[in-house]
Amino acid sequence: MLVSELMLQQTQVGRVVPKFDEFMSRFPTIGDLAGASEEQVLEQWSGLGYYRRARLLLGLARSLVERAAPIPDSVEALQQLPGIGPYTAAAIASFAFGRRAVTLDGNVRRVAARFLGFEGDARGRQANARFTEWILGLMEEAPPGTINEALMELGATVCTPAGPVCGVCPFKEGCLAWGSGAPDRYPGPRTARAPESERWVAACVFADDGRILVTKVISGPILRGLWLPPWIGASGAGQDDGEARARALLPVMVKPAGAGREVRHSVTYRRIRIMPFLYELLDERAVPDGWRLVRSEDPGVPTSSLLAKLSEACKPGWIEWNTRRETLNE
Repeated sequence: MLVSELMLQQTQVGRVVPKFDEFMSRFPTIGDLAGASEEQVLEQWSGLGYYRRARLLLGLARSLVERAAPIPDSVEALQQLPGIGPYTAAAIASFAFGRRAVTLDGNVRRVAARFLGFEGDARGRQANARFTEWILGLMEEAPPGTINEALMELGATVCTPAGPVCGVCPFKEGCLAWGSGAPDRYPGPRTARAPESERWVAACVFADDGRILVTKVISGPILRGLWLPPWIGASGAGQDDGEARARALLPVMVKPAGAGREVRHSVTYRRIRIMPFLYELLDERAVPDGWRLVRSEDPGVPTSSLLAKLSEACKPGWIEWNTRRETLNE
């Protein structure tokens, strides 16, 4: 329950299901998870994004094992654990322990806003108070976990963001949005952080067999703990200056091999455009500690989808110069 709730935050169910099964097979108990390294946990989490959740989950497991304590059953106690916020605490308390706690995810907020005719931001304080009061009232007639799950499912399948199927909704008779004849108007627009654009250059170094050089991201606000080709911000940099910045990131002697296609990648509100520069590794034995040659399709280390994007963007250039080199050696 704990693992699934953290995985489902900000990630679609279709992506979570196979990763959840793999994760639970690798770490079947809290003790197994607590005894794992951060790198092992991140590797199993790879592909789900928002890797801070994985680190918080690991910290939570270690905290429980150190205290020799079970997972608490109240919202208040759950929120004292590392990585557990109000939503996750409410989900665990209601689904696992039958507590009267409200899980206000996006689907539930939409159902509540439409039923109550709430036109404001469905994530604001006023919305939280009104929605919670209404849902707690529903919980007087049925188990809390059942109510939470029903509202989530209703929002996902019937009360959808566009084109809600109001005709089959069990709440339609009392729904103010349905009565208005314009249910799509509800809830009101959300106040969101404006996206920010960034430009990077990345140094993509390939060995003769197609493996790519990566290193662990040890600092910065995003992608920390993951293995990726080195990059640096390059806003305003031209082609020549960008290549020079990329090459300066490398700890080994390389031979420049051109540039790949521009890559686009998003992390939370960041919209990143990355220009990868290709290099041929001259001596594999010179790769220092803290760097590895990996295959992008099966890296064996925790990484991001960005690795596959960069490798794919570089593939035409790498194939061209590798073929030319092989021809010259014949």
